[in-house]
Amino acid sequence: MSTRQPPEEAKKRLVRQWLTRAEQDLEAAETLLFAEHALLYPACFHAQQAGEKFLKAFLTWHQIEFPKTHSLGVLLDLAKQADASMVVELKDTTMLTPYGVEVRYPGDSPEPSRQDTVEALSLARKTRDAVLNRIRGIT
Repeated sequence: MSTRQPPEEAKKRLVRQWLTRAEQDLEAAETLLFAEHALLYPACFHAQQAGEKFLKAFLTWHQIEFPKTHSLGVLLDLAKQADASMVVELKDTTMLTPYGVEVRYPGDSPEPSRQDTVEALSLARKTRDAVLNRIRGIT
């Protein structure tokens, strides 16, 4: 007797894992922003990570392969194959991409402001909502 999951169940399990990680990143971003001493660049990083993982969940759901990337633009270009309207809806979320790498290290990037961080969280939530509205039968 095999313990192997049917392909559809294995896909759902993997998508749920992406969604769980994305929700954890979103919660981390919110916690860092609203802490007594807000940690803005880590909050922006986690907002970017949440957006990235929500998009990767969507791509996994639609069985669209994606490269290892932090670029939301690359992921949105791939998502066009499944839902062009979502890509139009989320075009401004590409603003999160620099937070995936550039903001983590000292250098030329300025420290994000509180308003930048609030906007990053808003874009991550927008990505979550768009993806969850389009993924059916995951639970």
